[in-house]
Amino acid sequence: MTASPSLFAAPPLAEQERMLEAMLFASAEPLTLGALQARMPDGCEAAAAMEGLRRRYEGRGVVLVQVAGAWAFRTAPDLGFLLQRETIETRKLSRAAIETLAIIAYHQPVTRAEIEEIRGVAASRGTLEQLLELDWVRFGRRRMTPGRPVTFVVTQGFLDHFGLESARDLPGLQELRAAGLLESTPTPDPQEAEPAQSEGDENQSDMFEEEVDGD
Repeated sequence: MTASPSLFAAPPLAEQERMLEAMLFASAEPLTLGALQARMPDGCEAAAAMEGLRRRYEGRGVVLVQVAGAWAFRTAPDLGFLLQRETIETRKLSRAAIETLAIIAYHQPVTRAEIEEIRGVAASRGTLEQLLELDWVRFGRRRMTPGRPVTFVVTQGFLDHFGLESARDLPGLQELRAAGLLESTPTPDPQEAEPAQSEGDENQSDMFEEEVDGD
């Protein structure tokens, strides 16, 4: 028995390319040729239409590529930089980091032992590493004392962030009180159990208690 011819002729190849284009643009995931062929009218040749569509998009800002055996539109590789976006991650310094930063700023150059003596608690290595990573603190000259301990000083980045020309421009206690930046009751750091601090050390640390931008 002879098969009867189709009542409808297959769409022109250009029209088949338009069909593929529409389906690929609308799909959130890459589509296989089989999935595309199943949606097209009888007589269509998805493979031939896909090749024509791929050539048509060569050199464009969006190109047709094969992804794990399926097809999808993607940004041209050489234009990927246009879609990159830098974001700012907001982090908050711990109480220990705030106090350590304040001590370094007001007492620099200062050694780790001196920081611990002022705070009355051992200085965490993680706290100092965080300040070094933020580029707010750097190593200073070593003390010409037994053991030659390294000192810590604030950086230009620290001064820039707080709008200071030099460390000499740090506000005094009277200015901090006038600006409402002092707390009458110290807030303990949840990561450290430590004895009560002197009012002077607590006051000097409060000016730095703000959110900071990290990479």
